[in-house]
Amino acid sequence: SSGINAEWPLRPGDVWFHVDKLSSAHVYLRLNKGEGVDAIPKELVDQCCQLVKANSIQGCKMAAVDVVYTPYPNLKKTGDMVAGQVGFHKNKRVVKVNVEKNNEVWKKLEKTREERDVDLKLEREGRDREDQEELKKRKKVQREMEKVQIEKERKEREMKSYKLMDANPDLCTSNQFDNESDAERELVDDFM
Repeated sequence: SSGINAEWPLRPGDVWFHVDKLSSAHVYLRLNKGEGVDAIPKELVDQCCQLVKANSIQGCKMAAVDVVYTPYPNLKKTGDMVAGQVGFHKNKRVVKVNVEKNNEVWKKLEKTREERDVDLKLEREGRDREDQEELKKRKKVQREMEKVQIEKERKEREMKSYKLMDANPDLCTSNQFDNESDAERELVDDFM
C-alpha cells in the first residue's frame, strides 16, 4: 500500500517519515495544532527516523540511510505510481537526514512500545467534530465582534447627527411649537 489512506486521510498537521529510495514503514507523527515541522524536538525526529530505518528490509542492514520527512499535505500520489511510491508537491518542504542505527534510541523505543488497534475513521470523525466546534466558536466570536462594531458605528453616526443639530440652530425643534398661539394650534388640530 502507499501508506496514504484515501478514505480517512491524515490531517494537515501530520508529518510523514520514510527511508529515502528504499522500501520502509511509513511513520506518521501527529503534531499539536498550530505546530510545524520546525517545532518537532530533535529526540522525537531521531525516534521516528530509527523506526523507519529498523522497519526497512534493506535499510535495517545498512550502516546508515537517508530518511525524509515532510508535512502530510506535501505528499503527492499519482495514478502512474507503483504501490508504496509517493512524490512531493514541493521539494523545499522535504527534510532529509542521514540516520545511523542508534541502539540507545532503539532500546528506549522498545521499552515504551505500545501496540493498539486504531480506528482511523473514528479518530478522524472525532477530530473533525472538534474542528467544527472550534470553527463555530470562532464564528460566534466574530459575529459578536461585528455586532459590537455595528453598534459602535451606529452610536457614532447618532452623535454626529446631534452635533449637526447643535451646529445648525435653524433646524426645527419642539421649542418652536411652544411659541404658537392657541389659535394656530386649533387650526392645526382642526386640520388633522
